[in-house]
Amino acid sequence: MERNKKADRKVYAKIKGQYHQKSIKRRIEAAFLDNIGKVLTREQIIKVATDPKTGREPENWHQRLSELRTDEGYTILSWRNRGDLKIQEYLMPHSKKRSSARKRVRPTDATWLAILRRANYACEWNEGGEACGLKDGEVDPIGGGRVKLTPDHKNPHSLDPEADPSDSSQWQALCGRHQVTKKNYWDSATGKLNTYAIVQFAPEKEKKRIFKFLLTYFGYTMLKNGTIRKGH
Repeated sequence: MERNKKADRKVYAKIKGQYHQKSIKRRIEAAFLDNIGKVLTREQIIKVATDPKTGREPENWHQRLSELRTDEGYTILSWRNRGDLKIQEYLMPHSKKRSSARKRVRPTDATWLAILRRANYACEWNEGGEACGLKDGEVDPIGGGRVKLTPDHKNPHSLDPEADPSDSSQWQALCGRHQVTKKNYWDSATGKLNTYAIVQFAPEKEKKRIFKFLLTYFGYTMLKNGTIRKGH
């Protein structure tokens, strides 16, 4: 089927002046709500998130954006969700919110200090035996901005919202980028593994592998010209 190119055309947001909401998250929220269905770039988000009084640019804007998605239930798409979006382009298609998760608990100050010492003040994310290791205050070479470590439930909040604030073994220190990654792995509404989000988050090479696996699983074959037929 031929795609409707006009319908697929991206419309970029136009930021007019400063946003004066009291927090970074609220300024970012206001910018998206002012530009429903339009693409905001990384540079535009940083501009609207900048403190209107001091002119200070936020270092962890991407974590605030993640909170709008996961904690407040907004749909904010990125290149992982829509193929026509470039890296560091974001789009809010509508203002409707999903049901948000229960209020989160945090470890005590003493527990958080014990976690940081255990982690050697570095992100504890480990995937396939490879640790993140970014330290508090370093520049994230992928996500951008300076790393700010925050406490994370080892079990997803949706499954264990009552984690013991005094038990450091129930918590880990994560950088902002890997907080976002982990949230994408779990459905906060059901507590189940969010396979759809995991596929969205996967790089294109992995998406192709999964696509080919599903074709085989459901009894389809992709021909050399790219068409798909039933049967092997």
